Amino acid sequence: MNLPFYIARRYLFSKKSHNAINIISMVSVCGVVVATIALICTLSVYNGFSDLVFSLFSDFDPELKITPRTGKVFDPGTNAFQQVRELPEVWVVGEVLEDNALVRYKERQDIVVVKGVDEQFDRLTHIDRVLLDGEFLLQDEVVNYAMLGIGLAYSLGINVGFVSPLEIYAPKRDERVNMTNPATSFNLEYAYISAVFRVNQQIYDENYMLVPLSLARELFRYETEVSALELKLADKTDVEAVKKQIRSILGEEYLVQDRYEQQEASFRMMQIEKWMTFLILSFILAIALFNVVGSLCMLMIEKQGDVRTLKNMGADHSLIRRIFLFEGWMISGFGAVIGIGIGVILCFLQQEFGWLQLGQTTDAFIINAYPVRVELSDIIAVFVTVISIGFLSAWYPVRYLWKRLLQ
Repeated sequence: MNLPFYIARRYLFSKKSHNAINIISMVSVCGVVVATIALICTLSVYNGFSDLVFSLFSDFDPELKITPRTGKVFDPGTNAFQQVRELPEVWVVGEVLEDNALVRYKERQDIVVVKGVDEQFDRLTHIDRVLLDGEFLLQDEVVNYAMLGIGLAYSLGINVGFVSPLEIYAPKRDERVNMTNPATSFNLEYAYISAVFRVNQQIYDENYMLVPLSLARELFRYETEVSALELKLADKTDVEAVKKQIRSILGEEYLVQDRYEQQEASFRMMQIEKWMTFLILSFILAIALFNVVGSLCMLMIEKQGDVRTLKNMGADHSLIRRIFLFEGWMISGFGAVIGIGIGVILCFLQQEFGWLQLGQTTDAFIINAYPVRVELSDIIAVFVTVISIGFLSAWYPVRYLWKRLLQ
């Protein structure tokens, strides 16, 4: 066994002549344990909320979305897009035309995002899971229908079954506004409400309205153009591999985005919050490890006799310094291992039983308990952080207090 490590281990677990040294050592270990548990649990909760947000977006966003890198619309009938449609991994392809418009219902009006979709949309997404009222219906033999986000429906004061249609206005492209009669500068279409949906994401619930693709083309004056192609892939398909294949077919003129990339701003903000919290807790961990400095100083004072004995037996200064370095590292190392173990157990218990609730009222939130997901990369990051800070906290007293206390 390595001699410095063996002696350091004996120093850590053996009884000291002054009980205060044992207490400070145990406080140091407990401080590392608590801080490590906090790091593991906090990062796991952020992972859980990230999964929750992803599941909410997946009800409305397609697996892959193709959009032009420049401009609003493109022609989906080219040979390149025909190759994409014929890929064996591509199960469903939906055409989308999306733009801003003014919606009016009686005396109320609002600026909305009109998303024209075809009949494949309910196969592309899980729209049926987010419908609060009504059914997925775009048009029949007589009229067109619209599906509104719950916030937008509330703003317009409309619901499923209302007999009056919505008025949808969009400015005519490539035409100047007629100042004498501005109404002639707008295209007008009508749609009856068929459903209200709730994605639990403000961007959709308060701004989006689904309409038939044909109505959107009439409203915005397009013939065959679309603003996006939305794809659903076959089960157990490698999304990244298909994305790269489609990019190679279409070239640099088009963006091919998965669900994370479609909502990049939201997920990036969650990642920033996660690692900023990690940084703050790391500072707390560093403060907790200041106890190691005091523990090592008192231990070096108490063990001056042992140091003289080791010197007389031929031990050099390097070996003696390593003894006290190992002592400090073991405090942080044991604390890290114990804290990670307890933190992972607590996360799995929360995942299984949901003991920590979001609120006292049942069904007041989307979920009742805090979601958690433990990632191996987070465990490694926490362990490396604890060990690194523990190394610095042990290195300082041994490096700078050595000559004063032990020489």
